[in-house]
Amino acid sequence: MEPKQEPKVLQGLGASPGVAIGRAVCLSSHKFEVYRIPIPANDVEAEIHRLADATQQARLELDATRKRAHEQLGDELAAIFEAQSLLLADASFLNRVEQRIREEQVNAEWAVHKVGEEFLDRFESLESEHFRERGDDLRDVTRHLLRALQGIAHHELSEIGGDVIIVAHDRTPSEAVRLGRQRVVAFATETGGPTSHTAIIARDMNIPLVTGLEGVTALVTDDDPVIVDGTEGTVILHPQDDQLAGYARQRQEQGEEERRLLATSPLPCVSRDGVAVELMANIDLPEELDDAGRFGAAGIGLYRSEFLYIERSPELPTEYEHVSTYRRLLDTMSPQPVLIRTFDLGGRKLAREVMATDEENPVLGLRGIRLTLARPEIFKIQLRALFRAGVGRNLWVMLPMVSAREEILEFRAFADNVMEELDSEGIEFTRDFKLGIMIEVPAAAMIADVLAREVDFFSIGTNDLIQYSLAVDRNNEHVSYLYQPLHPAILRMIRFVLDCARDSDVEVSMCGEMAGDRRYTPLLLGMGLRRLSVSPRSIPEIKNQIRSLEIRELEEATVRCLGMGSAEEIERCMQTHLARNVPVA
Repeated sequence: MEPKQEPKVLQGLGASPGVAIGRAVCLSSHKFEVYRIPIPANDVEAEIHRLADATQQARLELDATRKRAHEQLGDELAAIFEAQSLLLADASFLNRVEQRIREEQVNAEWAVHKVGEEFLDRFESLESEHFRERGDDLRDVTRHLLRALQGIAHHELSEIGGDVIIVAHDRTPSEAVRLGRQRVVAFATETGGPTSHTAIIARDMNIPLVTGLEGVTALVTDDDPVIVDGTEGTVILHPQDDQLAGYARQRQEQGEEERRLLATSPLPCVSRDGVAVELMANIDLPEELDDAGRFGAAGIGLYRSEFLYIERSPELPTEYEHVSTYRRLLDTMSPQPVLIRTFDLGGRKLAREVMATDEENPVLGLRGIRLTLARPEIFKIQLRALFRAGVGRNLWVMLPMVSAREEILEFRAFADNVMEELDSEGIEFTRDFKLGIMIEVPAAAMIADVLAREVDFFSIGTNDLIQYSLAVDRNNEHVSYLYQPLHPAILRMIRFVLDCARDSDVEVSMCGEMAGDRRYTPLLLGMGLRRLSVSPRSIPEIKNQIRSLEIRELEEATVRCLGMGSAEEIERCMQTHLARNVPVA
């Protein structure tokens, strides 16, 4: 019997709160969710057949994608998928995968992943640029084959047994979604930050996440016992019995607290001095509608529609899938408003098959509204679906990454053309919807008075607004200390946007992470904000906080805070002048 290992406590960044206890599954690559599962000897032939079926399916999918790329994007991009189809037919690659399954008696996913690594190492050792490009194609082919295997008698994490904690370099948002729908109870990653899209997904799915654990993948092996505390940012490897018991009690207390907060769902969100505040829900997945209703959301303040794409990448959602999803959102929340943000693809979230170019700085590149206008053949499908789904429903359409008035005007002209097309086809659609924009680019904040003349509403996206204003990558742990929501420049921009919205009778909300952080609630309400959109599970706590506040007192105290010259001074001012209403710690 092996001696019991000593516990090891790792400190990272708490990115999604809560406590989870489980067994580690180490994902060997941050690009694929691949884990090694032994196959009984009498099941090896079935695994070989599963590989053959997946290969055929991947070929069909690549062929269909090639045809769509040819129709929508031209011959140059279609040629990418032609080359990938040829690679997928390469006997040397597939024979080596089959050999690995037989010799090691492992699942096909693991064999494909390991053989892919072997071939990539060979490509990268060659000086020829042509062969290095073939390596990029092989990565995509491997991903296609893995996706196909996941749809054919896929080996699920549940086969490992017990609660699973994923330990990895990082997880993409789409991977977090897929894993969260399996038996994953927590994530522990080397990179990422509290405002990353993966962290947002983890919070939305109520899965604890700790990031910034440099070197954790080298310290953990599969099946190691692990505790993840996403509230404190702590991970404990090989915990002792007393530690397990203590965290089990903490989980029970958290469950009791959630039940207590749920009892407040029917109560109105009104401050102690009678000021009404709307608390709406940010969601990425239709499954979160249940939580939005359960926790008393006053509508959907942000539906990130790009997750329709991210879940299916590199396939594009069909118009039918768009319409079905939007109608479900609108009907479930009726008569309350649903703010659907058009695709905020681009940056690091868009597959290169659709981008057509590799960008050196994608976060400042072709994304959001810029991509919508540059690739109308892709986004016309979404607009057709929005206008069809909005018939008789409370639809609000929101444009991301707007930085100039011309983008709004160009979008309106594009939307008019789409409506004319629907009208000519005899398809029922609505013209009765509200159009708004995200205020997340400093340029948009500074011309909010101009933009307010063109739209019905604003939604302040603090994540990107802070990142772009302070020149800080919010996912870079080395400069995360510079990501300051209370920086005077940020608060001045928010105040200016609120003033412009009020002067033009434009509705305004905030949907960034700042809105869901109760430390900032008194300050935001004191600045005049009356609509916040947050994670559904944050609603009860923030509602209880608002019900304890005297907002008119906050307005007076906020003036003092906004006169400060640094984030540190503002934080001290908040503690001094706003703590009488509610603790800000």
